[in-house]
Amino acid sequence: MINKNAHAAIFSDETRNFISNPQPVRGEVVTISLRTFKGSVQAAKLVIQGRAGGLCLAKARSEGLFDYWQVKYKLDTPIRYHFALQAGGEHFVYNKSGYDFILIPDFDTPEWAQGAIMYQIFVDRFYNGEPENDVQDDQYTYLGLPAKRMNWDEPVEFLDIANFYGGDLAGILAKIGYLKDLGVEVIYLTPIFASPSSHKYDISDYEQVDPHFGDNELLANLISTCHDNGIKVILDGVFNHCGHLHKWVKRDEGYEDYLIWNGNQYEAWWGHDNHPKLNFEGSPELYEEMMKIGQMWVSKPYNADGWRLDVAADLGQSREFNHKFWRDFRGRVKAANPDAFILAEHYGDPHDWLDGTQWDSIMNYDAFMEPMSWFFTGMQKHSESYDPNMLNNGEGFKNAMDYFMAKLPYPALASAMNQLSNHDHSRFLTRTNMRAGRLHTHGRDAADSHHNLSVMLSAITMQFTWQGSPTIYYGDEAGLAGFTDPDNRRPYPWGSENQTLLAYHKEMSHLRKTLPPLRTGSQIFLHADHGTLAYARFDTTHAIICAYNNTPHDKHLALAAWRADIPINAKITRIILTTNNTFANTKTPHILDQGTLFITLPPHSSAIYHHEKKSEKI
Repeated sequence: MINKNAHAAIFSDETRNFISNPQPVRGEVVTISLRTFKGSVQAAKLVIQGRAGGLCLAKARSEGLFDYWQVKYKLDTPIRYHFALQAGGEHFVYNKSGYDFILIPDFDTPEWAQGAIMYQIFVDRFYNGEPENDVQDDQYTYLGLPAKRMNWDEPVEFLDIANFYGGDLAGILAKIGYLKDLGVEVIYLTPIFASPSSHKYDISDYEQVDPHFGDNELLANLISTCHDNGIKVILDGVFNHCGHLHKWVKRDEGYEDYLIWNGNQYEAWWGHDNHPKLNFEGSPELYEEMMKIGQMWVSKPYNADGWRLDVAADLGQSREFNHKFWRDFRGRVKAANPDAFILAEHYGDPHDWLDGTQWDSIMNYDAFMEPMSWFFTGMQKHSESYDPNMLNNGEGFKNAMDYFMAKLPYPALASAMNQLSNHDHSRFLTRTNMRAGRLHTHGRDAADSHHNLSVMLSAITMQFTWQGSPTIYYGDEAGLAGFTDPDNRRPYPWGSENQTLLAYHKEMSHLRKTLPPLRTGSQIFLHADHGTLAYARFDTTHAIICAYNNTPHDKHLALAAWRADIPINAKITRIILTTNNTFANTKTPHILDQGTLFITLPPHSSAIYHHEKKSEKI
């Protein structure tokens, strides 16, 4: 029988460590690799779903504790595969947490988006760079609410849709240096097009920047300046519905087919009257207009770098039509800008859209935000409920991550938007107080009190070391708190930032850019128990181990570092420790004991350990 260590040694994934090209073109011959414990496996086959038999892998080399097996395969169509192994008299299957591996030809997710550090800006609340374009008190009335110009330090009100703080594109332009210093590589802007609301998810003109944000020329200038500073810009595409002040609502002016009408009432998305649902099936003209809009903003003179798609799975009146729309949209956008990124807001299983012909990736709720929030805080992402059974449930965290990550093809997983907070959910810092509520039920003070900064620091550690793209919601790095919408949309606290959080975000950005496995490396769980987790990120040059203790007591862990391909008596250096509401980057060396890293983690802490392969230098 194969022993426990030999089972634990088996590993493969869809990264470049084990696939010669994770984004192959159709007809390309790829090399698929498998790692096993040296001498433990006598034969291995690649088994492709839907095909009889299997392809024999050849042992390519032995190195350290491991044998490496390989097989070449010409990829003409998407495949799902696993490995069938023979070890002594035992036959067993190795797959991805119970699911087959996925390899899709011509899935051309931009490499710049994979593992990139992203930053989401809710434009009205980031920075006021041009006060002359601010909305004025009583300038108009929207949904029965008079427009209100707010002072920057005024608290957010529950009825916030017509309250404006003055953030604009000029403000973002003025803060490019700040974003660059923070380490940001991609900016995601919430909607910037003409709209009467502060959130602008009810667009009245898709071809014009809202005049209170600036104009089209200023957007082009902003994007050009970002590009000059090594920063990409993606825009928010609200294509499922428009706003009720859009000209498309006017049936008597030639737009009778643009919406779905029941008598004199149009169909509204989720019953929101200011969100008329667009009737793409009934209007080829609307369909073509939206395709042109998708192309327009990623083309000259604007040159945006892609789209985040709002409620993407809701578009259309059937699943079949939805897929057709996004296939056409992808084709048109990629034709205009081949390096454009298409990211969808989606809850639930996205695999039907991640086939290489529709979306590039998703906002990663299932395989990051939700499991992470439950483990560290026991809180649902809206702060609407607390579950003590989910708090510190390491096994539940691992099972959820394994399950949902397995559904994502590697190009989508590598570029998935990993957020602690965003404009639709409560601020993570508020979740650390484990108090369920909303602004109108508990008030601002309840969101601002009893935070556990140590837990926030641990969550940032995970965000910046997990597979995917760490995406900072503006103000998280400054210590903004808040219940869910609208309290999560407070103005950025310029001059009153939490300096510990700000410094730690900069530290983690630096590490992510200097340690390649944190961006593109393989990932493997090393430990999951009550209140404690550990995993490794590794490639051929570096290995990183990340460990967490989310309990109020010291925890002693013995981690199988050898599984990250670290020599059994190697030196490994702790480079980060977060605890007691702060962090330290003092280098502390450890020596593995027969491949095991023995550590003691203080209460509410996270630690990062680094080994540079074939070298003892850190």
